[in-house]
Amino acid sequence: MPDHPFTEATTRSSVSRRAFYPRFIGLGVGFFCVAAVFIERPATPVWAWALLIGFCYLWPFLAYWLSRRSPSPLRAERRQVLIDSLLGGFFIGAMQYNTLPSAVLLSMMAMNNCATGGAAFVLRGLLVQMVGMVLAGLLLGFGFAPRTSQMQIYASIPMLIVHPLVIGMVLYRLAMQLVRHKQALRELSRTDGLTGLFNRSYWDELFRLEFSHRQTRGGDAALALIDVDHFKNINDRYGHPLGDVVLRQVGACIARNLRVGDLSGRYGGDEFCVLLPGANGALAYEVMERLREDIARLDFDSAPQLSTSLSIGI
Repeated sequence: MPDHPFTEATTRSSVSRRAFYPRFIGLGVGFFCVAAVFIERPATPVWAWALLIGFCYLWPFLAYWLSRRSPSPLRAERRQVLIDSLLGGFFIGAMQYNTLPSAVLLSMMAMNNCATGGAAFVLRGLLVQMVGMVLAGLLLGFGFAPRTSQMQIYASIPMLIVHPLVIGMVLYRLAMQLVRHKQALRELSRTDGLTGLFNRSYWDELFRLEFSHRQTRGGDAALALIDVDHFKNINDRYGHPLGDVVLRQVGACIARNLRVGDLSGRYGGDEFCVLLPGANGALAYEVMERLREDIARLDFDSAPQLSTSLSIGI
């Protein structure tokens, strides 16, 4: 099979890296939202602080490592986003539902869940967050202290600014990548994989457009039909791999001998076609004669005795 630019390894790396940076930055600034509440609540146990530090500054690296090692990075990332939701819900409960920090964490997790799996995944994330809140109540005691202090407001501001900006940048890069992939697929659907010229279906479409244009506005145009002489004998004598080399060389010669605006395609097998808008018969003959001479000068290292020629009808 031909090499593909998007290998499994690069896809795995891309998915893991794309998830790592929003998690690393988001949790890094999210730490201050929760820490500001913990600082003003001296009863917070040491293990809760250790869990917060590990979640915000160690978990992103562990999640990245797990995603890179997983045979299905997308499935692994979905699991890890649910873990984010579980611990996020836990810290909302641990803060006893302090209004602004809790709203900030809920917003961050909703954006992450939506980006990972759409609206249905947001609902799953909410259920997991509720489980985390219940765990916090069981371990730290149930409580409700919604009042947000001035320090806690200031501690939440970085999260309100940084996380949406990071998500926006990630979505922008994904959109640009999608545009590039669509352009690449469009080119693949238009070109012949062996010669690089237009394939028959796309060339036929261009021909019909040019023919309609000439019918309505007039003007000269020429059509050249090209056939590689004795191509079947080349395949039979030298093998199909060398036959493919001949076709690639012919395609390259056609491409470099045409004018800007001329349209060339592989019509099938060893047959090629060229549309020359604005060219009369004499000019088309001149262009095709130059092509014929270029083809006659081709040589092939694996078959020095092989010579090629073209039959051309204009």
